[in-house]
Amino acid sequence: MVKTYNRIERIKGSIAQVRAEGVMLGELAQIKMSDGRSTLGQVIGFNGDRVSLQIFAGTKGVGTGDQIRFLSKPMQVNCGESMLGRVFNGSGEPIDNGPEIMAEKIDIGGPSFNPSRRIVPKRFVRTNIPMIDMFNALVISQKIPIFSISGEPYNELLARIASQTDADIIILGGMGLKFDDYQFFKDYFTRTGAMEKTSMFIHLASDPVVECVLVPDMALAAAEQFAIKDKNVLVLLTDMTSFSDSLKEISISMDMVPSNRGYPGSLYSDLASRYEKAVDIEGSGSITIIAVTTMPGNDVTHPVPDNTGYITEGQFYLHGGRIDPFGSLSRLKQQVMGKVTREDHGDLANAMIRLYADAKKARDRESMGFRLSGWDKKLLAYAETFEKKMMDLQVNLDIEEQLDLGWTILAQCFDRNETGLKNTWIEKYGKWDK
Repeated sequence: MVKTYNRIERIKGSIAQVRAEGVMLGELAQIKMSDGRSTLGQVIGFNGDRVSLQIFAGTKGVGTGDQIRFLSKPMQVNCGESMLGRVFNGSGEPIDNGPEIMAEKIDIGGPSFNPSRRIVPKRFVRTNIPMIDMFNALVISQKIPIFSISGEPYNELLARIASQTDADIIILGGMGLKFDDYQFFKDYFTRTGAMEKTSMFIHLASDPVVECVLVPDMALAAAEQFAIKDKNVLVLLTDMTSFSDSLKEISISMDMVPSNRGYPGSLYSDLASRYEKAVDIEGSGSITIIAVTTMPGNDVTHPVPDNTGYITEGQFYLHGGRIDPFGSLSRLKQQVMGKVTREDHGDLANAMIRLYADAKKARDRESMGFRLSGWDKKLLAYAETFEKKMMDLQVNLDIEEQLDLGWTILAQCFDRNETGLKNTWIEKYGKWDK
């Protein structure tokens, strides 16, 4: 039943307040303005019978005497095979000059998947990026952020993962993007052929704030529909700090009591409700989430990365244009390393990181002017080779080639008895002359 009201009591920022009964949180409303135009809003809060509406296009032109019609339905998004290869805005409308999507409409923002249908994550996701596959293996249904700062190539990293992954479906949710970033994703996916299996939900920095909040819900709602149809879906979200800043802006407009650094007290729950959509469904498909979280001032204690760290299963730390092996961690990698991948995977990766840590200490000694030993010089040569052949984000190798490359690097830089690896592995996989 459609409910109509003719009086807006208060307008502040992009928030309008009206007295209404029988409406629900998340319900859509249509505001018909005096000049004949109309716009949509969404119920985002209550105070008794006073309902707060977030107006999608902002409140410019909205008057207190305008008509409000509550539509008795939440925000919905079209979902189906026809959405692949298409680009949508934060309201779910096509922005690629293509035809209207003829597909089933589904509600967004629903509950996470039934825990009884979830299975233990144990399937390997191939990205062909050594610092992920070899050292911080990604597992299907994992939820993991990329911690970074502005200026780092995190969007380029997401694009590479999308184009090289073996996922069936890619869904990109862009929040607060510059137009150049949006165009980069579109051009990259088209050039690499990934666009055929990709849908993009894009909120530009100039778009209404509320659409930024809707983007991850739309992306994840679409992902769920593909997952229950036996598809392995990779959801890429960038940037969750922009999403959180939009929540902050909305909460301030609603005069909510702020929490840490002005963010709403519900920030943890707001982030968790999105990340918990990651799932491996028994007898069906899966959803894996990789989300960029930029850290203002490179501060990991900032509320957004701080809360994210409690929710997710590790992080990729992008620093200096590389995935830092010391700041990165995949808490689920032990589920696949040496079990799904080759048997020497775990021991080889650990040995290479241990030697790289020793090489960092040798660099410190060199920078302080200490005399270097022969071992130090070996470590320095190893570090240079490791960074060039393993840490460079342009390297594109499958996991078997990465493991073989690891053994080759060790053989080039060290004697066989200097690596700390078991003789069993050295005899079977080592690249030293027999």
